[in-house]
Amino acid sequence: MPGLYLLTLLISIAGIAVIDRRFTLAAWRTPGRTAAAIAIGTVFFLAWDAVGITAGVFLKGDSAALLGVDLAPHLPLEEPIFLAFLCYLTLVVHAGAMRIASARRRRLDAPAGRTSGGRA
Repeated sequence: MPGLYLLTLLISIAGIAVIDRRFTLAAWRTPGRTAAAIAIGTVFFLAWDAVGITAGVFLKGDSAALLGVDLAPHLPLEEPIFLAFLCYLTLVVHAGAMRIASARRRRLDAPAGRTSGGRA
């Protein structure tokens, strides 16, 4: 089914955006920096792909799930969308991991046995 991969990517991006919104991790915390990081990462990986395609390392396989639109030889339309998704996912996972680590540090740093207003 042509376009199935693109549809899957868009649904995945929407799912990560819901998680991001729920926990205010990346785009809803710092939208400008998030957009810049995704753009820079996507451009970097597209350049990486271009080098790999030129060297003959990366080739586009035949798949009925691809839409069939190529931006360049061996570079399907879905590739930059996948790369942007990968960058966004990485930002959300990193922000979530940092939040968990910070909460654990605060919990470990809290004095044991102290209550607010009482003596230890």
